[in-house]
Amino acid sequence: MRAASRADIRASRTAPPPALLLLALPLLTLLLLVIVRLPWAGDLGIHAATIERLRGDLLNPGNPLVDADTPSPYYSPWMLLLGCLAKVTGLGTFVVLRVAALVGLGLLVTGVRHFVRTFSTRRGVTPLALLCLLLLWGPGLFNWSGFLGLNSLALTISYPSTFALGLSFHFWALVRKSLGDGGWLVFVGLGALWSVILLCHQFTGVVATFGALAIVLGARPWPARPVLVRLAGGVAFGLAVLAAWPYYSFFGLLGVGGLEEIHRSLYRNLLPHFGLALLGVAALVLRWRRDHRDPLVLFFVLGAAMFAAGGLTGHYSWGRVLPAALVPAQLAAALEAFEPGAARRALGGLLGVALLLGAWTQAGTLGYVVPRSALPAPLAAKYKAPWTGYDWLAPRVRHGDVVMAKTFPSRQIPAYGPYTVAPGYPDFFLPDQEARAAAVRAYFAPATPRAERLGILHRYGARWVVQYPGDGGLRPGDPALRVAGAGPRGQVLYEVVG
Repeated sequence: MRAASRADIRASRTAPPPALLLLALPLLTLLLLVIVRLPWAGDLGIHAATIERLRGDLLNPGNPLVDADTPSPYYSPWMLLLGCLAKVTGLGTFVVLRVAALVGLGLLVTGVRHFVRTFSTRRGVTPLALLCLLLLWGPGLFNWSGFLGLNSLALTISYPSTFALGLSFHFWALVRKSLGDGGWLVFVGLGALWSVILLCHQFTGVVATFGALAIVLGARPWPARPVLVRLAGGVAFGLAVLAAWPYYSFFGLLGVGGLEEIHRSLYRNLLPHFGLALLGVAALVLRWRRDHRDPLVLFFVLGAAMFAAGGLTGHYSWGRVLPAALVPAQLAAALEAFEPGAARRALGGLLGVALLLGAWTQAGTLGYVVPRSALPAPLAAKYKAPWTGYDWLAPRVRHGDVVMAKTFPSRQIPAYGPYTVAPGYPDFFLPDQEARAAAVRAYFAPATPRAERLGILHRYGARWVVQYPGDGGLRPGDPALRVAGAGPRGQVLYEVVG
């Protein structure tokens, strides 16, 4: 690991509080306010449903979305801990998710600081690194779990991916610090930490693995043979933890298919989504000229190579490794801005412009904490309203009841305790997933006979139906259904009585 220079230490001790900190604090404050709001979008429903199932049964929670006794990769160590919190304290699921978001944000901020300070202790580097991670993306908005853009993080801050990424920054810092003379206990602990990251969010686990590999390959001096042996022992221990995890088969995920079409969009509009990060690539070139084995350069190369291979071979799910290219580029941009020289000064000036453009692109995030009516028209146009949620359904439908609903409602309804006939998200451990999806399509199809619709409801034990006007299904007034409630946008809750 490159030790901090005396100049770095003197700068750290004598420099005034950087203005960069004053720029980073409002963004962190915005994220704290977002946690209070906790916008409904994306995968929030399945994480809430996972906590609901663990609250009911920590040892055998079953499928989080449908009434079936199957394993699920969502039952990770982190979600198990949150389930214990919900069960012991009685806190509501969305309160627990806010706790998860606070922990995730704390780990992320402290992890970035921990990792960045293994490269430089200059004051201002950490705030600038946070600004780059949040804003140095592209002129077009992009949201995805495991990607740290400000708007994306606002929607996914309570997800296990945020927790896993925060742990990853600490993991990389600890690996760098341990390659000199870390003992057996240190590397066993690192192996355990690596396995926890992989179990909590598999895609982020791959990113964490690439980062650790780059740090080892870029270590100067090269680690001594005893250290490498202990490192191998830590990897072996981590693999043993992965194999022993009882809630799902981690290695069984390696043979899972069906993810490619979902991730194809990761390969579209690359410049609009990620173009500002090219400044970070330029910073990596400067680092490479100084050190051909710079860890951030190697990290970027590993991530970019796998991302490119995924696009060339049609394995679009490999695109989820893209943070392994973006994170080192964004960090390099922050680090190089503090280096002397004309090229670095020019890079710093361009970086300031890019961060302003990134902030403008993601300014719609303000809409999650400020009423849209209070935003200026240009900002209001950037704001995308979150989902409404199904709290209106919760007082009528009991925990564990089965609800017939189409895909979009099925992504939210299990968050409140009920099941749905078919999962709203792909579930590769559910053997009858396709049959359930086909049953939902048949129930709502206009040509399906009434007797077949009733048979579907009874086959899956559906006690309730949620539908929008025009969805299809049994006609209003059918004797098998009784109106039990109404929700936003004309939704109707029916109780199955026939």
